[in-house]
Amino acid sequence: MANTYLVKYAEIGIKGKNRYKFEDALVHRVIERVSRVEGKFRVQKEQGRIHVEALTAHDEEEVLTALSHVFGVSQICPVTEIPDRDFTHICEGLVQHIRERIGDKEFTFKVFAKRSDKSYPLDSPEICVRAGDYIRENLPQSRVDVHTPEYRIYIEIRRSAYVYITGYPGAGGMPVGTAGKAMLLLSGGIDSPVAGYRIAKRGVQIEAVYFHAPPYTSERAKQKVVDLARIISEYTGPILLHVINFTDIQMAIYENCPHDELTIIMRRYMMQIAQKIGVENNCLALVTGESIAQVASQTMQSLAATDAVCNMPVFRPLIAMDKQEIIEESQKIGAYETSILPYEDCCTIFVAKHPVTKPKIPQIEESEKALTELMPPLIENALASDERIWVKPE
Repeated sequence: MANTYLVKYAEIGIKGKNRYKFEDALVHRVIERVSRVEGKFRVQKEQGRIHVEALTAHDEEEVLTALSHVFGVSQICPVTEIPDRDFTHICEGLVQHIRERIGDKEFTFKVFAKRSDKSYPLDSPEICVRAGDYIRENLPQSRVDVHTPEYRIYIEIRRSAYVYITGYPGAGGMPVGTAGKAMLLLSGGIDSPVAGYRIAKRGVQIEAVYFHAPPYTSERAKQKVVDLARIISEYTGPILLHVINFTDIQMAIYENCPHDELTIIMRRYMMQIAQKIGVENNCLALVTGESIAQVASQTMQSLAATDAVCNMPVFRPLIAMDKQEIIEESQKIGAYETSILPYEDCCTIFVAKHPVTKPKIPQIEESEKALTELMPPLIENALASDERIWVKPE
């Protein structure tokens, strides 16, 4: 079990003078995640790295899982720290670290060194050569292979020396909260949770809105969406979920508009309501899980018709993905099994048998004239029904 975890980041490293803001945001997210792991930890930032030091006994697997859910992290490395930096002690610690991680099996390796403290008496090439010789002498089952080694062995010289061989992949992306906030239209399907995950990976903090239509949709359908928000929150941090009663609006559309336009008109009102909630909560954009031509309401013409009612940008992270790619990503983030539970949302309950696939905006606007007097009080009531649920990771 490691006493320290070296947290690496990639994209943040190319930032300019405001790089420290991204690093500080990442440190905050790392602290937030490890605080939910049993044990005590100290998180420190140092020269392009973040160190998570375990101060008490802990479960290494839990730490690795927690850190792998932090956007902005490219790799997590359990390391052994050698505070005194004596080279003999470094080599001894390195061999012990290899024994713990690899065991007694035969293996090939190559040593990599990074000397951040240039006052250290050995330069990087010399560190690599001398450490490689020490490994071969003390671990006879080992063999150097500079071209295709089974294990890449690292030595970093900073205020302390750090040795490690194993790196576990992080979530990548940018720290949540560094790119503003957006409102996610979250349903109980497969797509929208993946869209939320993807937009948050680019540093966007998300709130979410779910359109509930009792009695046509059940409390189990609502709970399913809450559960999906909780799964996403494992990566994004806490999410404020707005549950909007959409029944009266949906029935007004159903009773007064052409049935082949139901889905488009319904989506247009959802977008308008989501935008109103987003503006009130300082969101800069809307986010949906739509993908071009996946269903009738997601053709180019249909997307244009829904966007026509919005003043803020609409981001669609899945726009060019096919369904299988979305399913695979849903499975990767742990949302798929919840998404396929058989509790339908209002989009699927009121779908038309033969929906229009190439709606013309003037025609849709003409159909909506039947709702001119009905909609203002219905929208006001829908906004007043806003049930706010603060969803946190487990």
